[in-house]
Amino acid sequence: MRRAAAEPRSTAKAPAFNRYLHSPWVDSVMRTLTPDQRAAQLFMVAAYSNRKRIDEDSISTLIQRYGIGGLIFFQGGPVRQAKLLNRYQSQAKVPLLVAMDGEWGVGMRLDSMVKFPYQMSLGGETDTTLLYDMGREVAYQFKRLGMHVNFAPVVDVNNNPANPVIGFRSWGENPAAVARDGRQYMRGMQDAGVLAVAKHFPGHGDVDADSHLALPTVRVDRRRLDSLELPPFRSLVAGGLGGMMVAHLNVPALDTVPGPSTLSRPIIEGLLRQEMGFKGLIFTDAMNMKGVTSMFAPGEADVRALIAGNDILEFSKNIPLALRMVRAAVDSGRLTQQEIDVHCRRVLALKQWAGLNRYRPIKLQNLYEDLNAPHAQYLSHRLTELSITLLRNQKSLLPLQRLDTLRVATLVLGSTSPDTTDFQRAVADYAPTAHFRAAATPTLDELAQLRTALKPYNLILVSLQNLGRLPATSFGITPETNLLLRELVNQRQTLVLSVFGSAYAVAKVRDLDRAAAVVLAYQESPNAQNLAAQAIFGGIGASGRLPVTVSDRYPRGFGLRTASGFRLRYANPEDVGMDPRLEARVDSLVGRALAAQAFPGGQVLIARRGTVVLRKSYGNQTYAGFESGEREARSGKSKEKDAPRSPLLTSPSVPRPVKNDDLYDLASMTKLMAATPALLKLQGQGKFSPDSAMGNYFGFLRGTNKADLKMRDVLAHQARLKAWIPFWQELRKKNGELRRRYFRADSSARFPLPVAAGLWARKDLPARIYKEIGESPLNDKPGYVYSDLSFILYPELVKARTGQTFDSYLQQQVYRPLGATTLGFRPTNRFPRKRIVPTEVDSAFRRQLLHGTVHDEGAALLGGLSGHAGLFGDANDVAKLAQTYAWGGRYGGQQLFDKTIMDEWTRCQFCPDNRRALAFDRPAANPTVNSAKSASQRSYGHTGFTGTYFWVEPEKDLVVILLTNRVHPTRRNNKLGDLSVRSSLLQLAIEAAR
Repeated sequence: MRRAAAEPRSTAKAPAFNRYLHSPWVDSVMRTLTPDQRAAQLFMVAAYSNRKRIDEDSISTLIQRYGIGGLIFFQGGPVRQAKLLNRYQSQAKVPLLVAMDGEWGVGMRLDSMVKFPYQMSLGGETDTTLLYDMGREVAYQFKRLGMHVNFAPVVDVNNNPANPVIGFRSWGENPAAVARDGRQYMRGMQDAGVLAVAKHFPGHGDVDADSHLALPTVRVDRRRLDSLELPPFRSLVAGGLGGMMVAHLNVPALDTVPGPSTLSRPIIEGLLRQEMGFKGLIFTDAMNMKGVTSMFAPGEADVRALIAGNDILEFSKNIPLALRMVRAAVDSGRLTQQEIDVHCRRVLALKQWAGLNRYRPIKLQNLYEDLNAPHAQYLSHRLTELSITLLRNQKSLLPLQRLDTLRVATLVLGSTSPDTTDFQRAVADYAPTAHFRAAATPTLDELAQLRTALKPYNLILVSLQNLGRLPATSFGITPETNLLLRELVNQRQTLVLSVFGSAYAVAKVRDLDRAAAVVLAYQESPNAQNLAAQAIFGGIGASGRLPVTVSDRYPRGFGLRTASGFRLRYANPEDVGMDPRLEARVDSLVGRALAAQAFPGGQVLIARRGTVVLRKSYGNQTYAGFESGEREARSGKSKEKDAPRSPLLTSPSVPRPVKNDDLYDLASMTKLMAATPALLKLQGQGKFSPDSAMGNYFGFLRGTNKADLKMRDVLAHQARLKAWIPFWQELRKKNGELRRRYFRADSSARFPLPVAAGLWARKDLPARIYKEIGESPLNDKPGYVYSDLSFILYPELVKARTGQTFDSYLQQQVYRPLGATTLGFRPTNRFPRKRIVPTEVDSAFRRQLLHGTVHDEGAALLGGLSGHAGLFGDANDVAKLAQTYAWGGRYGGQQLFDKTIMDEWTRCQFCPDNRRALAFDRPAANPTVNSAKSASQRSYGHTGFTGTYFWVEPEKDLVVILLTNRVHPTRRNNKLGDLSVRSSLLQLAIEAAR
């Protein structure tokens, strides 16, 4: 074999483990090992934690009988692997060196693990410090699992789109960028104590065959190798790279004798050791791959690999045979014992650097939690966010504007699962959406049905999913996919296309330039799907750049930018400078409340700077077996034949867990989520003023003691209005039964108002209630008294000023522009009952479990439509309106409320005697009543009787929301307040905001 002309010797930095080459521990171990055992230290065999006991026992035999030096783990689970590795290490005379292919972290091989993005996803990013952080976090995962070597990073320059094996595993097509990114990842791992192994030397990026299946040939000259393939390897070697993996490649420019580079002494000893000056460990690629076994049988291939200069042989097919043939090669003079000893000493030095001279078993306690720590989740999410690449954005369509003008549908191509995808669920977080799906190869009939079904929608968000990675399959882009996309474009519908696959797949979409916008997300992880939706709606800004050339129009480095902060963003506490332990602390707080039965379940949402950092549901919708409340409700049934009675809804046999999109009865939060935004809009339109009098807005109050009450006093709860009036009590008989004069079991023109399931009220009850409010006396003394009464009347004010009903006005002016799908009254008209969380077992009035009808009795008599109670919604939609308040009335590119008016409404009106703003609550003298001990005097929010809460803290730019049904099964449960759950939640958020 002939070595190419060498360049001057490199001054490469020696890896850190080299200082142990002649340490006392290495010397002592060398003395204890026989020549055969020293050779066995050079072999790493494959191990799995998802196989049968017989497979596990076969590894034990290799460890105990032959003394192999290491393991490389493949598929399985983290806890299973840790237990298995503890067993294996206990059987080893010399502790085992343990490796894994963790190119995007341990999650590449093990289930239930956080996964970092593919290298190509990250190749277009500019914040390479995060790649260093990723390396450190991956190293932490390895060390926590008792592993010491990561066969990463891939530093092959993928300049060939037809490459069947590297592709998405490469940082990209530019050698300098690949070197930069690979070096950062390497440094992060090695600084944290895990050996990085660059691969696949001398460069696997420009081949058209897979070395797992055949021996690829690199058909380029030495000059091209020096300018494109080799620079990343040189850069990492110069930076102190600890390990190098040699690929099975035929490289005529480096060795004139045909054969795999793994067995080439000119390439390994000549180029890598002498010319490049590499002083670390050299690993073969897997010795069971066709790239080597197609030319040499097991055993002979292993001997040739050692002769070539490799230190460790990975995945040898037959260890007993290989060791016998190595011994024979030494005996015959093909190998020397000195060469074996040099390799063995390097392996032992690495083991000492990795801490194996002080081996300790893996601790199993909290293993899963440690491996999926908040910082790892933050890094994975943040790296994915920065990778999202916008390739097309006609007329600045993204981020989407004016949701109230859009009829949105999602279409997933490549999925036949009946479940919605992560992308579809993320879209639904922003806007009302209809979901559709189709296989990658739909029939003509299915295509026609889809075209028809999608016609009513003016915006279609198409996601290409379940795409392939191989160029031979056009990366999963089928002719049927292209046909359907063309048909949709021809229907003149606006298409936004999201590609969850290889960057090269983009070039296979035939009518790409007829889509209004194109988002490239590179892979189909939950993070990628979620963040693509966020980019479309403006939760995040698109900032990614192509790491490879897709076409002439989309070269490497291309990527359009959009602004962030348009709508809510969904990320992690670390993204906005919050303590990553926030979730654990909230879990603890809510866990204690659940254990004390303060409420059966709930939703928590915490946002900072417009970024939702915690959105989580806890517990169940109801308690199991609350029949005692039902029996109490049954205990006063009327004996009258025609008395109106509503059915008693029974508890499900198994309580339903709370989900993020379940709806809660917001109770008095209705005042801030319905009445207040209506009044803010009216004031902005010049149709309302807090400095006017009540009589100017309510004709039926003229001539009463309320006509001259100033609205500013009314909204600040100091106008002497009564706190509330029990309207329903006078509608009962002495025995507690409801009077048929006012109620019926079925609806009709005379009884159209839904009060509860199977219970309808007379249509003139609202007028009766308004009259009673007008006739009610005022409080004797002036001062702050919280009152429902004026808020009951605001729907009439809205109708009088706009000609629209209260609910339709709110939908048109507030909820639809926000994309607040769930906010609204009478939820059973819009949502299945299973999504609506029950409240109380009402034993006094409606005598049933209240499920889908408002808890407040007064609002129920109004048919569930009032300004003081009756609104339902989930925490996510509450957050949209609360964030609009925090952003000075702006959201989604629209100024929904005038900022000056917002500022006026949220400031204290009559301090210090009255803490209230206009409608909004503010911190009480005892802050644990409604806010928190650290809440500022600029903060504001509101509570709800059913156990609901939202609070805005401008000083920390926080929005905190808690939705519960603490009144289930009875309102007599005051543990939510006794335990100060709401104020404690706000306090945790404030303390976490560093």
